[in-house]
Amino acid sequence: MYEAQTYEAILSRMLQKTLSINGNLDTREGSLVWCGDAPAAVELQNLYIALDTVLNETFADTATRPYLILRAAERGLKPQPASSAVLQLSITPTTLHLPMNTRFSIGELNYYVSADRGSGKYEITCETAGEAGNDYTGTVIPIEYVDGLETCSISAVVIPGEDEEDTEIFRQRYMDSLNAQAFGGNRADYLEKVNAIPGVGGVKVYRVWNSDLNPAKLIPPTGTDTWISGLSGVSEEIKAWLNAVYAAGANSKLTVGGTVKLVIINSSFKKPSEALVDQVQTAVDPLQNAGEGVGIAPIGHVVRVEGVGEDTINLSFDLYYQREWSWDDVSAYVTEAINGYFLELAQSWADQNEALVVRISQVESRLLGITGILDIANTKINGEAANCTLTLDHIPVLGTIEPGTIVING
Repeated sequence: MYEAQTYEAILSRMLQKTLSINGNLDTREGSLVWCGDAPAAVELQNLYIALDTVLNETFADTATRPYLILRAAERGLKPQPASSAVLQLSITPTTLHLPMNTRFSIGELNYYVSADRGSGKYEITCETAGEAGNDYTGTVIPIEYVDGLETCSISAVVIPGEDEEDTEIFRQRYMDSLNAQAFGGNRADYLEKVNAIPGVGGVKVYRVWNSDLNPAKLIPPTGTDTWISGLSGVSEEIKAWLNAVYAAGANSKLTVGGTVKLVIINSSFKKPSEALVDQVQTAVDPLQNAGEGVGIAPIGHVVRVEGVGEDTINLSFDLYYQREWSWDDVSAYVTEAINGYFLELAQSWADQNEALVVRISQVESRLLGITGILDIANTKINGEAANCTLTLDHIPVLGTIEPGTIVING
């Protein structure tokens, strides 16, 4: 806004004003008038620069992170903090018991036992928050001697760690909060609160997921109460449950309203573990208190949490190589390129209303960008020379790759 208020422009205006009062004064550089005005012009230029900075920090669209945080705090928003990765540790012998907080190191990071899953499997939590804890390629070493421990290894990431929310993502979340008011269990409310749970990378919200049930079919037919009372070999607890269901159905209290389905993907944009799904389920609507408003969901909302599914994608194609190149030279780069494409699809999943589509054109264009590959032909996805539409709420995972061996020596 104040880009035109430079030192030269300010000084020129000051000297012109001086001459308008007395045109006989000497205003050349080094003169008394010039020496009196020049320092003031410098300070005024700095003042305009500071004013421009203040103006930029005033608006959320241009504010730097510290001032964006202050602006967002007025709406009760703050950046999502970094969270710690939780890995699954497998040990032998499986009968050995590891006390809670037993510490292990993987590379430069340390972890501690946070849960016992039985059969020699434990959950270990990284002591350092952030995505770095998701890397478990190093050797697992107990920090202190564990008597009887033979082997220990990591078999899976249970809950991915996340870095502190990026500035631009936080800025967009603030802008979204102005356009979609999150309140009382509406769609925006579920999106905001579930995405804030550590380990969740995206979520889709579906209303009345059991709408395939016809309420009229839930009304018990005549004679159901007699059948229940005449049951033999059934515990009183089961009979009490049947009577409760019968009473609800008979009084038309069974309905398809108030049900919500949440489908989540983890923060690494992969299929979430059962532990993460259970964690989100407990945070939103614990199964033992379904519909009672104990979790994030409001009273009356019965919520089911599921993870995204996976569709295996098998690829085949004929590659035309540069002279003296072969599949062994490019195979690693091909796998990396395809996995990168699949990651992009997974990252866009939460924003798509329709099923994801794996496109032949995308596969081919990415492979053509690899050094050593001149051309590609006869591309097929799962045996078909056509794009592959995935199952709704599924993401692609790479299966097999069958390359042709045609080589051009030109």
